[in-house]
Amino acid sequence: MRIDILTLFPDMFQGPFSQSIIKRASDRDLVNIVIHNIRDYTHDRHHVVDDYPYGGGAGMVLKPAPIFQAVESIKPETGHQGEATGGGASAAPVILLTPQGRLFCQGIAQEIAKCHHLILICGRYEGVDERVRDYLVTDEISIGDYVLSGGELAAMVIVDAVVRLLPGALGSDASALDDSHATGLLEYPHYTRPPVYRGWAVPEVLLSGDHARIAKWRREQAILRTLRRRPGLLEEATLSEEERQLISKTEQSGFSMSSSSEQE
Repeated sequence: MRIDILTLFPDMFQGPFSQSIIKRASDRDLVNIVIHNIRDYTHDRHHVVDDYPYGGGAGMVLKPAPIFQAVESIKPETGHQGEATGGGASAAPVILLTPQGRLFCQGIAQEIAKCHHLILICGRYEGVDERVRDYLVTDEISIGDYVLSGGELAAMVIVDAVVRLLPGALGSDASALDDSHATGLLEYPHYTRPPVYRGWAVPEVLLSGDHARIAKWRREQAILRTLRRRPGLLEEATLSEEERQLISKTEQSGFSMSSSSEQE
């Protein structure tokens, strides 16, 4: 997978992308991340990328020309010829990171991870010229209902979430299958050695060696944890009748069971 990132601050990506899972995936040639400085696609001596908004108002707006030229230079380089919005199955998605975009979630990460090529545009200042949205961008994504100084941190979040889904990126491909949100539920509790710490014991079922019981316990714990922390997620989750009865029983009890009693 190739990921091209357009930004005004390319140095911001050096630390996060040179560590941990992203670095290992890059070393294994699973992903090729290319950072582009938008200023490199200007043609004036001062490399101006922004200007005052027509109609007045505070702040500055990113000009369309450098962004269009950056994307158009990337597509021939990677073999994607065609219009940015025209697409076809082989066209690389051009995603603008903006608070106005659709809210990023695990489902979108899984969707993006299927792409062979991805172009991310990091917004700045008051935003980008609307013609970038209308005629270049194919998608807009937000990582939350808040405002950042720019799209760089959002790009890092998306790249991290997507790269860990690439086959071979993690130590085991099964590692991502039980992650929170991967199945529509929050992840179940984890324990490791020692079996008893300060009087707090690991649930007996996890020490039983009975894989069927362990799988059932983990599934129930994931459902209960989701019910308590993010109940809205259960509306979209695929649940058996027995699991729905578990939810109903727990709700009727007024969530009175302690975490320790749930784990037995």
